[in-house]
Amino acid sequence: MRTIGRRAVIGVVVATLALTPAPAEAGERAAASTAAGSEPAALQWSWPLRGFRIAAAYAAPANEYAAGHRGVDLEPHGADRVLSPAAGIVAFSGSVAGRGILTIDHGGGLVSTLEPIASELHPGDAVRRGDEVGRIAFGGHADPGTIHFGVRLDGRYINPMLLLGGVPRAVLLPCCD
Repeated sequence: MRTIGRRAVIGVVVATLALTPAPAEAGERAAASTAAGSEPAALQWSWPLRGFRIAAAYAAPANEYAAGHRGVDLEPHGADRVLSPAAGIVAFSGSVAGRGILTIDHGGGLVSTLEPIASELHPGDAVRRGDEVGRIAFGGHADPGTIHFGVRLDGRYINPMLLLGGVPRAVLLPCCD
């Protein structure tokens, strides 16, 4: 009977630990929710496309140098206009390894990156949440016609959905033409 009781207690402890965010993750959530001001981040950030589906989700790497997907790839439904996810200052706009990249510094340690993108913006340009910052281009690791949306907090990649309040509401599309 003691063995069964211990197993039950261990199971409860493991289940509790699995539901509790790791200290670093909890810190990232707290910082992300208040980094850009007193409003919760979900009220200050919006998706960089109006209509889309998530083509590839964020996949945290096991460590800083491990494989992973350090952002979310979005496939537009409709226009290919890319919008600023939050207010900030353009930190970089140009080509790296044959693909257009736009990096926006949002303050509070938060920096977003959009790629591949064709943008006329320049470093130092101010943008507001929802401003058009460019159009989806081609190149890089994202599937053609998609935009990669990554966010760093104090230099470490985080899941952009932490700033957006989760998954957008599902929209049913016609199944067959």
